[in-house]
Amino acid sequence: MYVSMKGILGRANEGKYAVMAFNCFNLETAKAVIQGAQELRAPVIISLLQDHLKDHLGSHLLTKPIIRMANEASVEVAINLDHGQDIGFVTRCLQDGFLSVMMDASAYPFDQNIKITRNMVEFAQTYNASVEAEVGNIGSAGDIMTGDSMHTDPELAIEFVKKTGVDALAISYGSSHGNYPEGFVPKFHFDIVEKIKKETNIPLVLHGGSGCGEENIRTSIELGINKINVGSDFMKAQVDQIRYEVERDPAINLYDLIHSTIDAGKEAVKYYINLAESTGKSL
Repeated sequence: MYVSMKGILGRANEGKYAVMAFNCFNLETAKAVIQGAQELRAPVIISLLQDHLKDHLGSHLLTKPIIRMANEASVEVAINLDHGQDIGFVTRCLQDGFLSVMMDASAYPFDQNIKITRNMVEFAQTYNASVEAEVGNIGSAGDIMTGDSMHTDPELAIEFVKKTGVDALAISYGSSHGNYPEGFVPKFHFDIVEKIKKETNIPLVLHGGSGCGEENIRTSIELGINKINVGSDFMKAQVDQIRYEVERDPAINLYDLIHSTIDAGKEAVKYYINLAESTGKSL
């Protein structure tokens, strides 16, 4: 069942759980996500990163096949453009069939972020599509990790929600994109989540969910996070499987190698779905 994020995140908001979003870039990664969600009867979100779409295949080639996979699934599957920073590209993705997009204008001055996002919300309504946005900035564990100056200002986030009408808001309160150093667990500033949730009561989003630690994720959900993005841990599970298969059989053919990654990715998907407490929550 191909759906917009709006409905599944709305139910998650009411039920106080989170829906998982996994970064995919081809049919095999999308298949792993859908199979894992089906086994746990959970709604799920396939995130297609703007940079991946531009560098790898393109929205016009990848979107339609994944939409068909979503329509044939026995659970609700949303497809969301992740970190859409190019206004024209976000618009094109809606035209290509996306029912959910992230208009990430967080790098612009605050007033311009509001204007760009509000315009995209109005445009997306033509397609009955949902819009996620971001206030604050989330760094990269492999480059510049998120610092205090990058955290979301709750007052600005509250103003942003009121002036844009977004369906979901990504906030920065301690996580970073990418793989953390071994043994490192980020410190989360939960007061940011708590205040924004109290004043807006809309679905809030945690980006950079990989490696954040189970306790951080559980507390985030309790305080109002309803969507959790995971890319690095999902892909790492598949890379680890490739490494294992090549070491086991250096002559392995490409078909068997790629096929082996689907089950590995699926297990990572199921781990996070259980952690997000969305097991059994699909219609």
